[in-house]
Amino acid sequence: MQPSRFRALIDVPGPFASVFVDDSHDTADAAKQAELRWRAVTEDLASHGADDQLVGVVTDALTGAPAPVGRGGRALIATRDGVHLDQRLIRPPDAPIVRLSALPYLVPAVVHGVDDPPYLTVAVDHSGADITVHRAGRTRAVSVEGDRYPVHKASSAESPGYGDPQRTAENARMKNVQEVAEDVTATFEDADPDVVFVVGEVRSRADLLALLPQRVTEKVVEVNAGARGSVDAEALAHDIDTHLRLRRVDVIDAAAQRFSAEINRDSGLATEGLDGVCAALREGAVETLIIGDLGEATVVMGDSAMTVAPTPEVLSELGSAATTTVRADEALPFAAVGIDADLLGMDERLSPRDGIAAILRYAPRTPA
Repeated sequence: MQPSRFRALIDVPGPFASVFVDDSHDTADAAKQAELRWRAVTEDLASHGADDQLVGVVTDALTGAPAPVGRGGRALIATRDGVHLDQRLIRPPDAPIVRLSALPYLVPAVVHGVDDPPYLTVAVDHSGADITVHRAGRTRAVSVEGDRYPVHKASSAESPGYGDPQRTAENARMKNVQEVAEDVTATFEDADPDVVFVVGEVRSRADLLALLPQRVTEKVVEVNAGARGSVDAEALAHDIDTHLRLRRVDVIDAAAQRFSAEINRDSGLATEGLDGVCAALREGAVETLIIGDLGEATVVMGDSAMTVAPTPEVLSELGSAATTTVRADEALPFAAVGIDADLLGMDERLSPRDGIAAILRYAPRTPA
């Protein structure tokens, strides 16, 4: 998961309320069940020592949002100043998770959060296209209309003013699609999306893809969800969601394979365990933090959230006198966000030492 959605938390002073809860709305008494869940969460938060203002922020966020559709969960991270993360979870947690701590707890949002990479949707026909940029839950849309007409063959070869009607229509179609391809490419360069979903009639899609540069077509996924102007929004959303979920599985598989390869060849580009991962985080060397089961493990933090170590002695050797003991499952993902590392919740494909591992950008200069 890209760290951008958590980056706003870096400069926010705690304490943080981190709440992960089932907010399914799929039964006749869903509203009543939600009321009971919200009450239990806020009572639990107060019992952890949260003051009235923080409890009020969380209560307002839980009760003020529109009811979702179907099953799912919700992640909420807040301080007394407001809500800093509010997102859907792919599946609800088995039991509510409520924490009050100096650092936000990100792991459930990483493991079960909705993967939302930047992507484009392009609904195309031979007259133009509707292009939408999706980024961090926001959308920006633009329509492109070609200025070449007609795009359909005239009903009779005798129709005046068209010459060869079939050739005229074909030329108009291709010039319109060329304009669309230029706009899609410009939008692609500006938005830098991970995926480009293209919907429309088969020939329109094929003509567009033939005119796009390879760097764009490499990220294209074609979707059968109707024609431009009559796109089946539900089918399109389903196909996009399915693709993104499968993409997440592929990302986990690729990371597991890469980590195993690097750790086995002793390249210095992978590490595991609290000692190695803390050292790599301190140097900003982590490219992807791989999070397993950290249990109740703790680390110490210096005068910066990115200054983490397994013991106070390690920080002392580095010249950092001030140390605070914090949970490893809070401190390590937070430090990774601070250095723009990707966060990845690992499944049974890997069982790293101490429940933590990392793929590195470069080999750290200092020992673990």
